[in-house]
Amino acid sequence: MGKLTGFLEIEREQPARRIVEERLHDWLEIYQPFPEEKQREQAARCMDCGVPFCHTGCPVNNLIPDWNDLAYNNRWEPAIRRLHATNNFPEFTGRICPAPCEAACVLGISQPAVSIKLMERSIVERGWEEGWIHPEPPEQNTGKRVAVVGSGPAGLAAAQQLRRAGHTVTVYEKADRIGGLLRYGIPNFKLEKHVIDRRTEQMRAEGVTFVTNAHVGVNVPAEALTEHYDAILLAGGAEQPRDLKIPGRELKGIHFAMEFLPQQNRRCEGDQLDPALDILAEGKRVVIIGGGDTGADCLGTSLRQRPLSVHQFEIMPKPPEMRAASTPWPMWPLQLRTESAHEEGGIRDWSINSVRFTGDAEGNVKQLHAVRVGPPPKFEAIAGSEFTLDVDLVLLAMGFLGPVRSGMLEQFGVALDGRGNVAANGDYQTSVENIFAAGDMRRGQSLVVWAISEGRKAAAAVDRYLATIDEPAPQRHRALA
Repeated sequence: MGKLTGFLEIEREQPARRIVEERLHDWLEIYQPFPEEKQREQAARCMDCGVPFCHTGCPVNNLIPDWNDLAYNNRWEPAIRRLHATNNFPEFTGRICPAPCEAACVLGISQPAVSIKLMERSIVERGWEEGWIHPEPPEQNTGKRVAVVGSGPAGLAAAQQLRRAGHTVTVYEKADRIGGLLRYGIPNFKLEKHVIDRRTEQMRAEGVTFVTNAHVGVNVPAEALTEHYDAILLAGGAEQPRDLKIPGRELKGIHFAMEFLPQQNRRCEGDQLDPALDILAEGKRVVIIGGGDTGADCLGTSLRQRPLSVHQFEIMPKPPEMRAASTPWPMWPLQLRTESAHEEGGIRDWSINSVRFTGDAEGNVKQLHAVRVGPPPKFEAIAGSEFTLDVDLVLLAMGFLGPVRSGMLEQFGVALDGRGNVAANGDYQTSVENIFAAGDMRRGQSLVVWAISEGRKAAAAVDRYLATIDEPAPQRHRALA
């Protein structure tokens, strides 16, 4: 633990966010620097709780009391080693994870929880600044070859673990840059992309090979991988968006969130987009349908593009301000969460069901027709609550329904589970012996910390599998066409 009486003497504190008027004019991360002295004070709040429920609240089982104690005692280098023992990329989780560890913190029963997420980010950033984070290539190679499909957090974590185990690892990414949704889904104001680049540079130095613009199942046949590699790990995410099948859906100006968000990330990278395909909120009346994290990302992005107005609608009822009695500690609490984007503007509303869209003569969306509804599961319309809202741009941010089934999954011939995800056993092995699956592709839409956890565990399973096979068959090592 940190200081014996720290949790009694020190209040929870977080870095201040930059003022709204400033951050709405750029795409930089929103938090101001937090002094080292205050970081150590926050680490000191970690108490001698006996059973640290934060360990199991965290999907990667971070050793939270250990590295809080080390940071409080100014032992930052051992702290980063303890942090990396369970988490390959704490700079990702320290920025965009919703921190289920804090929901399970024992101190949180009666006081504000320990600032675990803050300390995670503080320790890893100190590690980068001091040069303590460096490539860790294996001492020897096994001669076994592994293909990892997808370069999001699950694929990157698995690739790094497998390479450090001595295997030859190649990561295939369909986009032009590495990072998956970290690169083209999470806005820059939550995660600046140089944070991804420094990790991929480390992994390249360790010997991981990255192949971009390689869409397995489209321009890279699945057969090319099965013939060349001893094991394949599918970590392509859950990219099938949930659609809103109501009258008028075909009108122009209605887009999925993942059509809108990647464009702005590309602009931030300096890419030139086709003006005819641009999706911009500038000067438009915007409606975001979906109240989760993706909806909040759409809100923050829209506001930086200077819209006329933004509404964010959610069909579920408004959560309570404090933890609901139905989700007691140490469960993940049902309660209202206000993201940074919600501070920046827009109108947020709950218990709204979209009924239909109407448009103009040119086929552009112009109105949303909606109604207020009662609680789930029926969501019965409330009589007399119908309303119409003028719109120019509609962004659908209602979650995802699992991986895209056509293309790669069909070519590999892997079985799917009842939810449409790739079916895999306890060893992350699919119905095809040497093909494994991890992350959202296996478990469905989830958190970045779950993706890292899945990638690490799947890598261990692949490593065990590779130890059971004989020398790789020569035909598997033919050069890819």
